[in-house]
Amino acid sequence: METLDRYDVQILGELQANARLTNAELAQRVGLSAAPCWRRVRALEEAGFIKGYHAEIDRHRIGLGVLAFVRLDADRNTGEGTRAMEEAIRKIPEVVSCHYISGAGTFELQVVSRDLDSFSQFARNVLINLPNVKDMHTSFSLGEVKASTSWPLSQLKA
Repeated sequence: METLDRYDVQILGELQANARLTNAELAQRVGLSAAPCWRRVRALEEAGFIKGYHAEIDRHRIGLGVLAFVRLDADRNTGEGTRAMEEAIRKIPEVVSCHYISGAGTFELQVVSRDLDSFSQFARNVLINLPNVKDMHTSFSLGEVKASTSWPLSQLKA
């Protein structure tokens, strides 16, 4: 599956909005019968367009009131040092997102924590002690303006 038609794009949009739709509901929304819709969803999964289905959980309701953006600077930007940092970062549950970045810094992390005290302890005990870390810079979210797990799909439409 190399190209997507309008039905595939509609399926992706509907599933991003509500992955709990039944196949019958999805088929009706995109204007297909159930069997072709199911085959298209399976093809999108197999081709890697759909990577999984997840529940969106409110972090505040589960006691994670702090969201921090942490930039880690590497001591040395070598292949081995960078791989060691990546492997260590992947193992930390509190790090919910990590990007290798250009410009100042090496990695930009999103880190969640219960409160400022627990974040402070986590930063001092875990983050600054990761392999190859030279420096750490932290900013805190003061309020969420927009958070989305959906990707824009307009570039897929002919």
